[in-house]
Amino acid sequence: MNNGKLLVFSAPSGSGKTTIVRYLLEQKELHLDFSISATSREKRGEEIDGRDYYFLTMEEFQKKIDNNEFVEYEEVYKDNFYGTLKSELERIWADDKVPVLDIDVKGAIHVQQQFPQTALSLFIEPPSVEELKRRLSSRGTETEESLQARVNKAAYEISFKHHFNLVIVNDDLNKACVTAENAIQEFLHH
Repeated sequence: MNNGKLLVFSAPSGSGKTTIVRYLLEQKELHLDFSISATSREKRGEEIDGRDYYFLTMEEFQKKIDNNEFVEYEEVYKDNFYGTLKSELERIWADDKVPVLDIDVKGAIHVQQQFPQTALSLFIEPPSVEELKRRLSSRGTETEESLQARVNKAAYEISFKHHFNLVIVNDDLNKACVTAENAIQEFLHH
């Protein structure tokens, strides 16, 4: 049914991507399953290995890189690696579902290059950088410096949007969810 297809989502922080992905995962007729990323960083708070991430030591992560076990990976911060394991995609495909990857722009472009016929990449864009800044600051979790860093990173990420199959501007969450759902329906049935 899924023919090895996969969905790749990327977006700046605060664009609404997580909400859209959650909505899509609830649409049972799409047969989607969330691809759990591997990371070399420490667990935080209530995180559970195998649910939130596959937590690996730096050595384990490096060994998997050496053994070519990742579809994509990146060192996001010094010694903090994140990646998508091939075994995770295979697990989801074996369950006759379609993997949903929620990864950064570089990883998304890399996956798309490896699966040019079977990956649909979606970039969720905020209506504007100003709106993104407003959304992030309303969370109340950012300092002025971290807010500016996220806004700068967002502008950088947006500069890659033309590499994606579909760009959805999230100025209306319901509309963005439906647009994504329709595009996925069409992609999965072709």
